[in-house]
Amino acid sequence: MTTSPIASRLPSKLRRAFEGLGVGAAQFGNMGKVTPEQDCLAAVDTAWELGLRFYDTAPHYGLGLSEQRLGKALKGRSPDDYVISTKVGRLLEPNPSPQGSDEANGFHVADDLTRRRDYTAEGVRQSLEASLARLDMTSVDILWIHDPEEPTDRFEEALTGAVPELERLREQGRIAAWGVGSKDAGMLKRFVDQARPDLIMLAGRYTLLEQEQTGLMAACLEHQVGVVAVGAFNSGLLARDEPPADAWYEYGQAPEAVLERARELAAVARAHGVSLPAAALAFPWRHPAVVNVMAGMRSPEQVKRNHALASCDIPEAFWNELQARGLLKENT
Repeated sequence: MTTSPIASRLPSKLRRAFEGLGVGAAQFGNMGKVTPEQDCLAAVDTAWELGLRFYDTAPHYGLGLSEQRLGKALKGRSPDDYVISTKVGRLLEPNPSPQGSDEANGFHVADDLTRRRDYTAEGVRQSLEASLARLDMTSVDILWIHDPEEPTDRFEEALTGAVPELERLREQGRIAAWGVGSKDAGMLKRFVDQARPDLIMLAGRYTLLEQEQTGLMAACLEHQVGVVAVGAFNSGLLARDEPPADAWYEYGQAPEAVLERARELAAVARAHGVSLPAAALAFPWRHPAVVNVMAGMRSPEQVKRNHALASCDIPEAFWNELQARGLLKENT
């Protein structure tokens, strides 16, 4: 892990928390499968013991279940000792036509609630208050504008509504920073160019497998916008030393060309005695705009594994060979 020069402009509390691996709590909302609450609580206990202090959640994750569980897990710990972020853009409301499950959206929870997209100033205020109630907290440190591109472009609504409100909340000291979270690099660059967020959360687009080509990372460096890199394993494709034939990518079966590229990366890793998942976690840190790398964790075992992987030393010769083979393009 390295320290980004951009981190120096962030509040000291954020800088300290960003030094370790970030803990993503989407799985606390039963993403993909049911996760027992005791596993979530134990995961946070283990992360805490290992010195991890940055935790991220969202109303979207399990229709509020992730926020509830994360709040319970952090209960009794001083807010001065950790950084927590959540998101705005999806308000949770009673579902007039429940079908019994939210699995269509990826979460194994009852669909008593439904999501309504709202990127207005009032939507930000409502979302924050509802999140604080679910977390059972009086404040959060970071608010992210969540997926303003899905399923339709809501950039202008967010630019004129959410952004001024987030700026106001930061100026009032109610949050330490605000940002935008998305897997759409082009959308994120529009915010960097026109709104100057403190941070962006980039999902799956700056990884060992693929380095985005929209100029986003260079723009973040130019405008001193910190990048929190998530999705380093590309939906699990890089989570094992040898990508299997049934590996997922973008939450579905990996296309053959993508799978072949992942296997090329794995072959180079083996030749250098490198763990492919460790390299995947290490890669984003190499860019000077990256202030934190975050991984989803749903159990103590996952926390321990990710922490161990993030602690591995990756030889420079490995990165050099990837570049020589055309498998890696850095600082784009």
